[in-house]
Amino acid sequence: MRKCSVWTFLPITFALFSCAGLWIVYFIAVEDEKVTPLTSEYRKPGSRPPPYISIAGNTPPASCVFSQVMNTAAFVAFAIAVLRYIQLKPRVQKPWLNIGSLVSLSLSCVGMTLVGNFQLSNDEELHNVGTSMAFGLGTLACWIQSVLTLKVNLRNEGRKAGVPRFLLSAAITLCMLLYFALMAQRMHMDAARAQWALVMFLLTFIGSFAIEFRHFSFEIVCTDNQDAALSLSETFSEISEHQSDQL
Repeated sequence: MRKCSVWTFLPITFALFSCAGLWIVYFIAVEDEKVTPLTSEYRKPGSRPPPYISIAGNTPPASCVFSQVMNTAAFVAFAIAVLRYIQLKPRVQKPWLNIGSLVSLSLSCVGMTLVGNFQLSNDEELHNVGTSMAFGLGTLACWIQSVLTLKVNLRNEGRKAGVPRFLLSAAITLCMLLYFALMAQRMHMDAARAQWALVMFLLTFIGSFAIEFRHFSFEIVCTDNQDAALSLSETFSEISEHQSDQL
């Protein structure tokens, strides 16, 4: 029985801690009576705002936790995106798909930092730009990764991992469409629930990379060999491919 690589815990830890951090923000906001609880059936005019994630993290002390959670999550998600790109690089026949996934997920991480650092009350326009980047490009990255999962078929687990990822991508897309549609109809409580579901599905999708990461090890190699200098990405790719062949 093969042992799982320690890297399998990176996506899982990311998903669990990001999820926990966002719910902590929510409970702080509810406790401070900054938002209406998600369990409320309706919201009377003039009462507390709906529990959108951005509104929950709009004012201190929840905003301080929110910024920290979003910045940390963006950094770790970017690291996962790079590792996933390196893992698939020697195996994809159409590199543009792999590159497209890396770019879209990286820009989604930039959007996460904008959401976390520019609250609605400080810069609503920039905050909304970050929200669009995080949700829109994050959803695109999920669809691309779902396709890559089936095409590459690492360890003959492409179907086992690919089908759930397609279902997650569909759920993410549906939640995003519901979110904007319900907001347009001013059904804010339902829209807030759709937004929370969307984020939970996104975190679950990224956490699912643990399936492939358990087979691989990643190392940073620093050498002082001027005759055979390699770029960081090339070094990562060769190490991943070499270790994959040994498994």
